[in-house]
Amino acid sequence: MANSTRDSESQDMLQSIFAMQADLNDYIFVKNDLRDKDGKPLNMQAIADDIERGRLSVNDLPNRWLGCNARAMEEELEELKDELLWKWWSKDEIDLQNIRVELVDLLHFLVSAMLCAGLTADRLHDVYCQKHAVNVSRQDSGYCKESKTEDDNRTIQ
Repeated sequence: MANSTRDSESQDMLQSIFAMQADLNDYIFVKNDLRDKDGKPLNMQAIADDIERGRLSVNDLPNRWLGCNARAMEEELEELKDELLWKWWSKDEIDLQNIRVELVDLLHFLVSAMLCAGLTADRLHDVYCQKHAVNVSRQDSGYCKESKTEDDNRTIQ
């Protein structure tokens, strides 16, 4: 019982993060007067509509905004890496507070990318569970470069 309550609360938190990020993206689109290729104000629903209509080509909204978010994640990851210490002889300490902020910045763009790929919080949870099972199976079967294929990933729906 405690696990199902915790799972429900976690799912609610994940749904909240997805909703907050979609709202923030819409706010940013409006604030910066970003438009779709028809000149209409851009919003997350327009990206979702492109996915629904199968508009997945290079110049369509999902590809464009997945690319933007991938680039943003790369930059945020660089900022995170800049916070980490690499000189093993150094007496410095990491700035854990800023590291946490950089990780949350990464999450902002990761959730945005997930939204641009048509993932909802529920769908993410489902795909995550399927991929988790694949990863456990790979470990149980002696996962190595020689035996790796993508066949098990193709079963994920």
